[in-house]
Amino acid sequence: MMRRVFAACLLAGACAAWPACAQVAPRKADCPDSAEKLQMPSLYGSWEARIDGQDGIATLVLERHPDYDGVRGQVQRPGQPPAQVAGDIDPEGLLALDESQDGKSISASWSGELLPGSCGKAFKGTWRRGADDSEHAFTLHKAGSWK
Repeated sequence: MMRRVFAACLLAGACAAWPACAQVAPRKADCPDSAEKLQMPSLYGSWEARIDGQDGIATLVLERHPDYDGVRGQVQRPGQPPAQVAGDIDPEGLLALDESQDGKSISASWSGELLPGSCGKAFKGTWRRGADDSEHAFTLHKAGSWK
């Protein structure tokens, strides 16, 4: 009798577990797994950046670039004047932004890859200062999407 109860419990447990094991979370159609698949409008809006070696959170506001399929906007760091940014997703699938303090020359560049599973709302990469070629890691998150 105990053997039948045990077998029934084992079978019930296996049946209950099987659908959970066989289930794979469906990918959202609007959740790209690489930056190459991002639609440019998904980059529009406010972003928050943390750059190693810099205090506070920088805020980027990106909008459609009027001259090509890319973005332009401003980056604002605490206690500093805003800088201009412009860029796109480069052929290697990286977010590539050029930053300019004076609107004429490039003072820094951003190169970052889309974080897996972020649905286009997070990048991680390298921020390179033009004045001294120093490199600093950055994370960039769409405003309101920090986990």
